[in-house]
Amino acid sequence: MDSSPRSLASHFARLADPRSPEKVRHKLLDLVILAVLAALAGADAWTEVESFAEDQEEWLRTFLELPGGIPSHDTLGRVFSRIDAKAFTKCFLSWVQAIRPVLPRDIVALDGKTLRRSFDTASEKSALHMVSAFSHGSGLVLGQRAVDSKSNEITAIPELLKLLDLKGCIVTIDAMGCQKTIAAEIVKAKADYVLALKGNQGLMSEEMAEYFRWAREEKFRGLPHSYAETTEKDHGRIEIRRVWATEDLDWLPGKKGWKGLKSAVLVESERIVGEQRSLEQRIYISSLPGNDAEGLGAIVRGHWSIENRLHWVLDVSLREDQSRIRKGNAPEAAAILRHIVLNLLRMDPKPRGSIKSRRIRAAGVPAYRLQAIMGFPA
Repeated sequence: MDSSPRSLASHFARLADPRSPEKVRHKLLDLVILAVLAALAGADAWTEVESFAEDQEEWLRTFLELPGGIPSHDTLGRVFSRIDAKAFTKCFLSWVQAIRPVLPRDIVALDGKTLRRSFDTASEKSALHMVSAFSHGSGLVLGQRAVDSKSNEITAIPELLKLLDLKGCIVTIDAMGCQKTIAAEIVKAKADYVLALKGNQGLMSEEMAEYFRWAREEKFRGLPHSYAETTEKDHGRIEIRRVWATEDLDWLPGKKGWKGLKSAVLVESERIVGEQRSLEQRIYISSLPGNDAEGLGAIVRGHWSIENRLHWVLDVSLREDQSRIRKGNAPEAAAILRHIVLNLLRMDPKPRGSIKSRRIRAAGVPAYRLQAIMGFPA
């Protein structure tokens, strides 16, 4: 296998094998590369990986050793269920660092997702919930962290942040991540933050909502602020977004407890569909200055790319919510494999169509699959 810095093999070759040496028939790196290639070509289950390998054996032997022949689906499931998930993540992070383009002020969105069918009733194991970091600029998954069954995202998010290179980025997180410790961790990483503020912050959320009500009634007279408004029309739907940002926060009790806090942002979305009209307001706190409401509004909208370009694509194009991989560490390993596949397809310098279309191309064009795992040219 190619050992160039952008190739998968050069980063996953260091993954420790969980099996006893005397029982090893299949090289671990072969199994990892095989699983990725099969997933690129549309395989979503271990049985499908085995079928792919049997059909493509002659081609696979041109670059994989396969000393034990084609691994069975049982072997694949057993090995991936025992892989150290943290070590697997470490290899993933090393690879991402090698392929990630340098994007000044990139928006990095963090959000959680539950793999609905990953629960294992027999072992009383709940469905896997993972927090992922997604680059708005490159479309790449930068990292992920499984949420412990006895914990929640508040614990997992700081752990994930410590794994990422965030210098110069803008980190966005929904309300669950609006915590002082998380804000401090982002600032420590030399990044900025825009955090959604909701009821989980109790009194602070109520005080901020009351402040913006008062400020709007006063038309922000005498208050340092910026304002931006956009209107979008699409298929009979009109959406008007209004953004107010201010650095007038000296009145806020406990402001000093929020590392780097500079501004508060109110985003109001008015949606008109026919005769129906709805209004939604959301408040954010940020380490960015409050003199650019337009830019802050764009950052807030950019956060939702993790829903549209990651979670939705994983479910629709990579069938994540239909995955029944459940044993041991396999659900987390499989989730990371899907992130690898998505990143590989997003790296294509001459993409054709959707992610699903690119998987179809990978299924029919062996050279495309091989080019992907070797690392498309930068």
